[in-house]
Amino acid sequence: MIRKLRRNWIRLDRALTVAALILASLFPTSGQAGTKKKPAQSDSAAQPAAPAKPQIDTSKLVWPEPPNIPRVRYTNYFAGVPLDYTPAAQQPKVKSSWMDRLAGVQDPNNKQHLKPLPFQLLAPYGMAVNSKGDLFVADQKVGAIFVFNTETKDTTLIANGRDASFAWINGVAFDDDDRLFVTDGKMKRVLVFDKSHKVVDQIREGLIDPVGVAVDTENRQLYVVDTQADQVVVYDADSLKEKRRIGTGGKKHELNTPGNFSLPTFVALDSDNNVYVTDTMNYRVEIFDADGNFISQFGKHCDGPGCFSHPKGIAVDSDGHIWVADPMLDLLQAFNRDGELLGLVGGHGSNLGQFSSLDGVYIDKNNRIFTSEQYPGRVQMFRYITDAEADQLKKEKEAQRGGAKAANQPPAAPAQQAASAAPAAAPKSETAK
Repeated sequence: MIRKLRRNWIRLDRALTVAALILASLFPTSGQAGTKKKPAQSDSAAQPAAPAKPQIDTSKLVWPEPPNIPRVRYTNYFAGVPLDYTPAAQQPKVKSSWMDRLAGVQDPNNKQHLKPLPFQLLAPYGMAVNSKGDLFVADQKVGAIFVFNTETKDTTLIANGRDASFAWINGVAFDDDDRLFVTDGKMKRVLVFDKSHKVVDQIREGLIDPVGVAVDTENRQLYVVDTQADQVVVYDADSLKEKRRIGTGGKKHELNTPGNFSLPTFVALDSDNNVYVTDTMNYRVEIFDADGNFISQFGKHCDGPGCFSHPKGIAVDSDGHIWVADPMLDLLQAFNRDGELLGLVGGHGSNLGQFSSLDGVYIDKNNRIFTSEQYPGRVQMFRYITDAEADQLKKEKEAQRGGAKAANQPPAAPAQQAASAAPAAAPKSETAK
């Protein structure tokens, strides 16, 4: 036993000696014997600085492009930041030997020494904004809801294993009290969080594959798209009791008649609380009133602008335009209720304003447009320019054009100037005729 301990001590002493020599060679101190200071290089001998990376002026990234009046302006993107948190379930419990403790190796079970781990969006899907303007993004692969401060990009998580139990989260939505509703397809439920992000309730009954979700705060109704059931389930937003269902279930995604669905995905509401649903495999958008009555539909299947190939995300802006995200086309398209194409953003690619597997779209009350895409995992933020703002921009542009035209005209002759300066003759009265 004593001989074994002695061998271990010798090995440890050798290891520490070798480590010290390596560190000394990599980081020599100024007082080391035999160490020579290198002469300082002159400015002329200094290495040239690396060329600065070109900066993109995102203020000029607008759709449509000039000279057209812009209707969408690029503003920012979110992809994830390092966080100082690691779930306890993911911490490996490793026993430390007496040699480790003697050598000063840190206890692997002591969480104080753990460095922040980078949390990156991998599969962002549904999105929503709370009353403070913070952006909440459900990430299916990370198994967490990213909470972004859109001004500073400071980020926190509502994480699986710490704050809740998630399996495959899809959609998020808020009510006017900042209660957060989160759909989980694998667990077949909707979790309800209070404003401090604590689980306070859940909906489990009658759900197969909940995906999209929206809240009608005026009529106190919660809409949940059950994709595999081919239905939109309507709940009382307060009691969480089921009120009714839109669409016919149990037909194996074969129905295409008005008011029925084939694998619907997302749901959105307009200012009048009308309901818009992406009927994904019927390649259309269906519109209902707040009582669930069918109003109209639009959409056709093709692989170009104005058509749908796989419509998923949907949102309605403050002017009532309907925005639809299509991951097969990688286009974000805006329509009116008659299905007329009003404009579009995107195309395949990873540059700013392009998309790769565009799944979600969300528009908040401040006309900010958020888009979620899978490759790379990121959320892009745009600013919708309203009809009124576009009209004002058009008037300013016409005024500038008129002023430039007047400045380029030659000066008038003196006789013309005198004639233009003379007062106009008074109109004759009716009695003088």
